[in-house]
Amino acid sequence: MSSFEVRKQKERLFLMGIGSLTFLALLPLFHIIATVFRNGLPVIIKEGLNFLTGTFSNGGIGPAIIGTFTLTFLASLLGLPIAFLVGLYAYEFPRSTIGRWTKMLLQIMIEFPTILVGVFVMQVLVVPMGTYSAFAGALALAIILMPYVAIYTHEAMREIPFTYREAGYSLGLTRIKVLLKILAPMAKRGIFTGVLIGVAKVAGETAPLLFTAGGLYESYPSSVTKPIGSISLLIYQLVQSPSPADHEMAWGASLILLIVFLGIFIPIRLSLKEVKL
Repeated sequence: MSSFEVRKQKERLFLMGIGSLTFLALLPLFHIIATVFRNGLPVIIKEGLNFLTGTFSNGGIGPAIIGTFTLTFLASLLGLPIAFLVGLYAYEFPRSTIGRWTKMLLQIMIEFPTILVGVFVMQVLVVPMGTYSAFAGALALAIILMPYVAIYTHEAMREIPFTYREAGYSLGLTRIKVLLKILAPMAKRGIFTGVLIGVAKVAGETAPLLFTAGGLYESYPSSVTKPIGSISLLIYQLVQSPSPADHEMAWGASLILLIVFLGIFIPIRLSLKEVKL
């Protein structure tokens, strides 16, 4: 056997090994998706539109769906601007004391137990207010969302060659204009990836909401200062029940949460065009 044929065989074995490992890595994901669809779809079909619009006592999760979107929107409104600016600062002043500490704290916040975030917000907001609220839940989720967006913003900006910064300065642009009008648009793919990951993370969070949101499933949320429900929180409460009917509703709610996640993440991710440098 010639050396060329030996190399070809090694290459085929290598590709087969990589393909097998990739399949094994993706298998749990596809198994979860298939299981949720298999158990949740019959529940939704049986209940019909009422499952999406009705209250809990009527066999529906309408308030939880609206609560999830409300909490995610408020968390994004609170967290995204701050996270973007923090990421820009960490990129622009990497050697400053504040810049170094900022990057370290962002790494810590990503690994920080989210239930402790809920306990913190409960102490600083829920206890003084005397009630659970949508704002408290959104604040907890915003704290969880920010490190993902900030780190992805920082890393995406670092990928832009320094020559583009020099070109901006040569045109007489200020530092802030170079950052916001030249570098940030070029790094938008990486930045939006961080936004999507952060939003997807908080949309399915449960632990911090146990201490902040309270849960509301018999009526739709009417104020940010009152308790609110979410799909993930409802699932957590349903699976603790011994009732088979509650378990069926939990599977249906799980499928709705999965559809919400995929319906938001996939189209936006595919629509982001890569910037060629």
